[in-house]
Parts: sequence; structure tokens; C-alpha cells
Amino acid sequence: MSSAPRRFEEVAAGRWRLARGAERGMDADAEVFASPAILQAAQDDASIEQVVNVACLPGLVGSSLAMPDIHYGYGFCIGGVAAFAAAAGIVLPGGVGYDINCGVRLLASSIPAVELGPVRERIGHGILQRIPTGLTPRANYKLNKKEFQRVLANGAREIVRNFAGEAGDLEFIEADGCLPFDQPGVIGPKACERGSSQLGTLGSGNHFIELQEVVEIYDPAAARLFGLETGRIAVMIHTGSRGFGHQVASDYIETFRKRNLARLKLRDPQLVHAAIHSAEGRNYLQALNAASNFAWANRQLLQEDVLAILEEALGAGRDKLGLRLVYDQAHNIAKFESHEVGGRPTDLLVHRKGATRALPPGHADIPAKYRAAGQPVLIPGSMGSSSYVLRGTASAASAGTFFTSAHGAGRRLSRHQAVKLAAQTDVRERMEKRGVLVCSLSSQGLKEEIPEAYKDIDDVVRVTVASGISEKVARLRPLLVVKG
Repeated sequence: MSSAPRRFEEVAAGRWRLARGAERGMDADAEVFASPAILQAAQDDASIEQVVNVACLPGLVGSSLAMPDIHYGYGFCIGGVAAFAAAAGIVLPGGVGYDINCGVRLLASSIPAVELGPVRERIGHGILQRIPTGLTPRANYKLNKKEFQRVLANGAREIVRNFAGEAGDLEFIEADGCLPFDQPGVIGPKACERGSSQLGTLGSGNHFIELQEVVEIYDPAAARLFGLETGRIAVMIHTGSRGFGHQVASDYIETFRKRNLARLKLRDPQLVHAAIHSAEGRNYLQALNAASNFAWANRQLLQEDVLAILEEALGAGRDKLGLRLVYDQAHNIAKFESHEVGGRPTDLLVHRKGATRALPPGHADIPAKYRAAGQPVLIPGSMGSSSYVLRGTASAASAGTFFTSAHGAGRRLSRHQAVKLAAQTDVRERMEKRGVLVCSLSSQGLKEEIPEAYKDIDDVVRVTVASGISEKVARLRPLLVVKG
């Protein structure tokens, strides 16, 4: 493998290509959506190497893709996208990662941002007291074996049915908050043990709950459909399948390595894979669906906890406060989807890792309310920068992205580098000077998540829009951040 920078050609605005055959084993193009600065950073941190490695996998449909939030990950880069034929393709745990269905949920409200000031600290401490954060096994919801299996089978539907929430929310969750799962035997006992004690928890790392102000509208018609209005509060929740998903990934990566690694010729052993229709491939996809369902259930519970805290602090019910779910989308997932390939609909297994679906206007999988605009695309920044709401576009079809967009700002520094940079910094005090109240039980965790650890969110969004992947709808700035 050469460590020299690859010579990518800019084939369209923000779209860079290394043509198939440029390196030995490349049977597909490698394409990166990036600014020159983002592309250079990806060359430097070896994530470009990962995009090229994926281009060497057998049966890849289209190109090996990377979104503008590209950075180094396990197997695939973060921001990586790859599709394989559903009938005869492969599945890769490294194309999803360890935090299965890490995702973002956004709620809109009619609460004026100016009303948050007097109760902001109370809300932040209320969230910390009520919602377990960090690596703790403590959870507010203790599930027996049957209850846990129902969550794995039914996802967010199970929460609405037996815990809290409204059935109308389900329409505004990707896949209605539930993927098919009916084989409990594919989940190991350690995964079940970890998961049953973590439902309704935030976790650590880059997971967060934010109260934000809608500060700028770019597309008034779409913003109206999404329920976003300048000067109003929005709530963003970012977390995933916790230790359950991590254990599922660990178990199946080990299974794939034992059964398949020795016979595969791979540039990177982290890209170990199996045929979709092999026993281990089918079992992994079932376990993946279970972990995805867990994550949607988890975010549903967190939403209800946050809403209860807001209702108490503001002295009004959610209807009066205008609180409603805008959308919930997955970041780390592999799903069967139909896309046009060579002019005909084709069933594919699309892997998205640190990338999110961005369906165009009129698509049947978008909530009916949003079909005129396209799917909401939620792109969080760092705790000190703006987040964006975008929408899917029809023009993305020509980009060959399988209607995919970036999932966030994307890291620029490793956690170790961020802690070293912030060694002498009081992160809470610094954020307070920016008008952001940060609540966390971990000073170390805050140093890992300093704004400098992330790419410029505005640059990521500029590339996303310039390349036609998505269009801007609104910008939101953080007012209150709760970190794991």
C-alpha cells in the first residue's frame, strides 16, 4: 500500500474521484465528497486508504463513497457508504461499526428561546439527574427477559405501546422505528445482559442532548412542513444502541474472522465479510436489526424523559409547548433498499457508517407530511457550533450516493489529541462565554469533545449543498448541552 497522497480528480463541485484501476485490486471508483481542506485531512489521517480498500471489495455496486464528514474508523471510514446486490452480495460489520444505529432525533417546539434563560440550568441538571449518562450500567427501566425481547422485536413501537409516547411519533422515525427481527437465538447472552440494563440511557463520547434555538431559515416552505420557526426552541438527541450494539458488533466481527478471514484476500482484515445469504450473514443482519430496534427504543424513551422535564420546568404540557417529533434517523446501519442502477430498480444492501439516508421529494418512505419537501436530514455540529437541518433532493440521484448525506461535522482530532489540547482549559467556563450551558458528570469527557476536535460544520454543509446531496433548511445554535 502506498502512503503517498492519491491523485483524486474533481469531477463535479465538491466531488472527487479516484478511478477504478488506479491501484491494484480496485474494481470500482473511490469517490469523496469534500472541500480541498477536508480531502487533504482525509489523506493525512488514512481514511482515504479505507475508501480505496472498500473499492477493492467484491461485488460493490456503484462507487466506494465517503461523505464530507469523513474521518478514520474501523474498517470503513466514518462517512463511508457502500452497496451490494441483495441477491448475491456481501455484508460487512466493519461497514456499520460498533455503535449500531447511533442516530439523531429532533423535536420542534413553539417555545420562545428567550423563555429558556430562567430555567435553563434547572432543565440541564434535571436531565442529568433523571437520565443515566456515561458508561454506567444504571438504567431507569429494568426489563425482564420477555420484556427485553419484545423491545428487540418491536423497537420504538414497544415503547409507545407499553412505556410512554404517542403512536403518531412512529411515522416520523426512519423505518417506523422497527426493522424485522424474529430470531432471538442469534443474540449472545453477554449482549442481552449488557442491553437489558441500558435502555433509556444516553451513554458517553459524542452522545448528547441539546436544547437549541432555530436562528436561521433557508427554505421557508420546508421549514414550515418540519415545524421549525426562528426564535423557537428545538431539542436534539444523539445516541445509539449502547453496550448492546457494541457487543453484537464484537461478537459477529469475531465470528466472521474465525469463519472467513483466512480464505479472503483483503487489503484490511477489518473488512472481513460474509455472503448475505450465508448462515453468519443472515444471523448478523438479524442481530443488526435487533440492535437498531434497541436504539430507536432508547431514543424514544429519552425523548419522553426530556419532554417530562421540559413540561415540569415550563409549567405546561407538550401540546401547549408545541413539542413534536420532527424526525429520527440512523447513522450506522445496513438496510435493504431499492435504488435505480443502470436505469432499472435494483434491490441492494446499503451500508452507511457515519452517514445518513437523505431521500428525495416524493419518495414513498418519507412521512406523507414531508413528501413535497424531501426527507429531513439532521446534521449536528460540536457542542460549541451550529447544527443544521437539511432535506433530501432529487438531484442527488445523479451523484450515485444512494440518497445519502453526511451525519455530522466529523472528527478532526482523536480523543487523545483533543484532551491534550484542552489540558489547561475549563471547558464549561469557555462554553458559557459562548452562551452555551454545558452539563456533564465528566470533565475528561468534555475535553474529548471540545469544538476544535471537529471539522468546521459550515464547510461540511457547504460541500453537501454544492454537490447536490442535500439542501439547507435551517440552522440551529446550542443553548444547553448535556454530555455523557
